Amino acid sequence: MASQQQQQQPSGPMSQPGGPMSQPGGPMSQSGGPMSQPGLQQQASLQQQQQQQQQLLSQQQDFDPVHRFKMLIPQLKESLQNVMKIASLNLAHNTTIDNGIKSSDTTVQRFDKSLEEFYALCDQLELCLRLAYECLSQSIDSAKHSPNLVPTATKPDTVQTESMSYSQYLGMIKSQISCAKDIHNALLECSKKIAGKGQPQGIM
Repeated sequence: MASQQQQQQPSGPMSQPGGPMSQPGGPMSQSGGPMSQPGLQQQASLQQQQQQQQQLLSQQQDFDPVHRFKMLIPQLKESLQNVMKIASLNLAHNTTIDNGIKSSDTTVQRFDKSLEEFYALCDQLELCLRLAYECLSQSIDSAKHSPNLVPTATKPDTVQTESMSYSQYLGMIKSQISCAKDIHNALLECSKKIAGKGQPQGIM
């Protein structure tokens, strides 16, 4: 019986409730250890990348004339409504004065100022349209004069079926050079003629 009681008694540091393995504040149960720091750094880096991408996208949209035009359209509508409203108020105010009726002391907004704001927005829209037209014409010209890519010998896998050969590319470049020379010679002749006409003639 004594031997059975000795076997049933818990002994040793592993079974103690206050041992190092069962302590809630021990090294194995710590939640704020160094294992959670890489995850926080990754989240911070991802947020920085997203912010940089948003900033780049906003800058590209600011330089895009079509996007700028779409942004100015609601402002133009609001400005037109404001012009009509101020015009009606000024017309009613002047009508009361012409009829000899004493008008209220409330000040009426200036019509010319609101009209200038409307014209300024119209000018911005016109500039955006002109810039978009220039970009479109340049892209059309580039596609017309150099429509296909030239294959490179270092990367044969990237060769497209629609790419031109090197001889065709050289012919296109030679034609562009000859056209540029013709324009240069024409401008020189025109400048010489203008300079010759501007010189005073000698006295007979």
